[in-house]
Amino acid sequence: MVAEGLIHAYLPAATWRPLLENFGYSLGFLIVVLGRQQLFTENTLTVILPLLAHPKRLILWKVLRLWTIVLLTNLAGALFFATIVAHTTLFPTHIQQAFTEIAQNSLRGGFGLTILRGIFAGWLIALMVWLLPASEGTRLHIIIILTYIVSLGGFSHIIAGSVDILYLVNTGAVSWYTYLIGFMLPTLIGNIIGGVSLVAALNFAQVAAETTNSGNGNTQ
Repeated sequence: MVAEGLIHAYLPAATWRPLLENFGYSLGFLIVVLGRQQLFTENTLTVILPLLAHPKRLILWKVLRLWTIVLLTNLAGALFFATIVAHTTLFPTHIQQAFTEIAQNSLRGGFGLTILRGIFAGWLIALMVWLLPASEGTRLHIIIILTYIVSLGGFSHIIAGSVDILYLVNTGAVSWYTYLIGFMLPTLIGNIIGGVSLVAALNFAQVAAETTNSGNGNTQ
């Protein structure tokens, strides 16, 4: 939010401004991914593959436990950061106004549309995680390009978007109900659907098919 807001505030109000300011969205993902930190939407892929391979109750419990811990700590960090930015003079008034304008974009559309936007965001972030192991020297490019598209497309991300909306909650622009029901719940549903069904399940099916073909070849 800060990177986007700073770029937004210092660019002229032109139609092409979103093409530049949305690069600021990628900064947080670069810090998280390259810093080997835990992000909830990354775990919609990595921990689901073992569950699909071995669908057991114990593994499901471990997945749900990890999701809960990572999600709650991510959201706690988002709330802490948004509270500091909203209630201090860390940034001048014109920068805070830019934060407000950017954050309000995350609330466009109703419950169903937010779920759909969350599906696209979950798919793209999980796809980024899937591509990174084979990216070798292009990790930076993959992270920036895919997260830039998430931001430019206005797709809903449960953690990055929560920073925006929680900032509005702290400034009194929106209510907790709006955040929890209007953004958090539909975005969480969409991110999980996008990460699990559109990436993990499809790629697991591909791996399973390759394993089956390999086994048939060995038998022959």
